[in-house]
Amino acid sequence: MKTVEAPEPGGPEALRLVERQVPQPGPGEVLIKVAAAGVNRPDILQRKGLYPPPPGAPVALGLEIAGTVVAGGAGAEELVGQRMCALVAGGGYAEYCVAPAGTCLQVPEVLRMTDAAAMPETLFTVWVNLFERGFAADGDAVLVHGGTSGIGTMAIALGNLFGLTVIVTCGSEEKCAKALELGAAAAINYKTQDFVEEALRLTSGRGVAVVLDMVGGDYLPRNLTALAEEGRHVSIAVQGGAKAELFIPLVMQRRLTLTGSTLRPRSVEFKTMVADEIARTVWPYAEGGRLKPVIDRIFPLDQAAEAHRRMEAGEHVGKIVLQVKV
Repeated sequence: MKTVEAPEPGGPEALRLVERQVPQPGPGEVLIKVAAAGVNRPDILQRKGLYPPPPGAPVALGLEIAGTVVAGGAGAEELVGQRMCALVAGGGYAEYCVAPAGTCLQVPEVLRMTDAAAMPETLFTVWVNLFERGFAADGDAVLVHGGTSGIGTMAIALGNLFGLTVIVTCGSEEKCAKALELGAAAAINYKTQDFVEEALRLTSGRGVAVVLDMVGGDYLPRNLTALAEEGRHVSIAVQGGAKAELFIPLVMQRRLTLTGSTLRPRSVEFKTMVADEIARTVWPYAEGGRLKPVIDRIFPLDQAAEAHRRMEAGEHVGKIVLQVKV
């Protein structure tokens, strides 16, 4: 099979289309003939040598796929022939990929494979961090940075389904307009506006219940100021820096919670539990046609480098997808 790897750290040109043996599923695993794979920022970090795959994961890039199950290991044989999308620890940029049966979701007929492939990574991430760790609930106002990213657009979609007021930040007026079109309650241009002042204004001075942050660095103390009393700050990435200073009495006086998580290193058992929750609470909306990802652009597998360039340029809105033709 063909697969995309980064033998040496580097820019998009470091990606190579190579031949590998088709992997075989073990107990509780399935082999999926990949139709499409989502592109995510951790793939960029892995290509640069900054985010190595966890032990036992394939060296090929790719954390989410959609396709047809062509083989099943012990305990997963009944899934053969079914259309599935799956969260994987690696190996998604390939013609075939092994996935834990527990992290698979059945692809409904209303979804194209390219849509389904764009969902697991952002869906699992937003569900775990905004709803489970951030305890976002009906009626809450939440602040989401990167409003037109894959994470941001999924947060808008889920927020609308579950009664949240989603305020986002974006880097241009065009992206702010797109976020509003997608259903954000408000969009703040962080290059021309103070997002803390705007978040407080939009909530009549109360602040937001949750901040979902992928920036880190000097955003942390500003995010805390934007939080309401009992607010929750959830970190999912540190694109703006891994260190920050905060005023601890602010946390104490306003009873704030600081938390966060990474998804890729978590156990298959944990991811299976999340998949079960999503299957019960969120996936019916996908089956009913009410939840679809925002697709920015679709590239063939052999143009993975162009897909990475597109993501790094920062001009995309929603998800970038690789289409696989076997």
